Amino acid sequence: MNSPRGSGLYRRSKHHAVPSRPAEAPPAADVGQVRQISSLTNDLVKDMRGLQAKKERAETGLFLAEGLKLVTDAFVAGWSVKTLAYAEKVRSQPMVAKAIAEALARGVDVVEVSEAVLEKISRRDNPQMVVSVIEQCYQPLEAIDADKATVIVALEGIKDPGNLGTIIRTVDSVGASGVILVGETTDPFAIEAVRATMGSIFHVPIARASLDDFLAFARAKRLPMFGTHLAGAVDYRTPDYPEPAVLLMGNEQSGLPPRLVEACTQVIKIPMVGEADSLNLAIATGVTLYEMRRKRLTL
Repeated sequence: MNSPRGSGLYRRSKHHAVPSRPAEAPPAADVGQVRQISSLTNDLVKDMRGLQAKKERAETGLFLAEGLKLVTDAFVAGWSVKTLAYAEKVRSQPMVAKAIAEALARGVDVVEVSEAVLEKISRRDNPQMVVSVIEQCYQPLEAIDADKATVIVALEGIKDPGNLGTIIRTVDSVGASGVILVGETTDPFAIEAVRATMGSIFHVPIARASLDDFLAFARAKRLPMFGTHLAGAVDYRTPDYPEPAVLLMGNEQSGLPPRLVEACTQVIKIPMVGEADSLNLAIATGVTLYEMRRKRLTL
């Protein structure tokens, strides 16, 4: 049946303030009811599908997450989940049933939908059987504790959401302290980026800053900055990297702009001996991050 509460559900949320940190988990509420939706023209379905668009995500402060793992991680991390939708055929699976119960206890809107509805929402065949709508969370720049940081990854002008999601996952894996998006960048809450994080989106602080604000922050905190550049003369394995420090990575196509190159404490380079003239940004970031933290990582 169609939702009596679905019409304009997310559109009513537009222009609300995005929280600077995840909200604490709300106290358990009276267990609600699961609603059923089969209509492809249901307003809730339209609103969820709309979150594929960057403009809609920006206006609502919400994003779409595919898969049971992501909504489970969001609950554990205390993020605000607005809607949980799942396919009827997975209802009895123990982990799905647990997520449904958790969502209902938290007052989340829970809907059982057809696979056709899930395909409509995700815009692809063979979609994940669980999809959720979650409130975005950016940290203010000043909330990143530079004094207690290990490595902060600053990404200037990154454009590919898959690269960004992979970097966020690597930042989490290596124990780095956060990501700063410098200038105009892709959206970390795009569905491709969220998917690539494999849940690390809920554990890595993410801040946004203009180029001027980022440089002012780094100078005020006296953070040494290491930037990778094809023109670098220092092998990335050579420096004795201090902590805290900043790893500064540039745009996939153009690399670091001159102003950021000049701001670096040291400009480093990853040696390459094959015919490739560059590395994928996410790979280059991962290789350098693990080298920066190598002496501090143990099995």
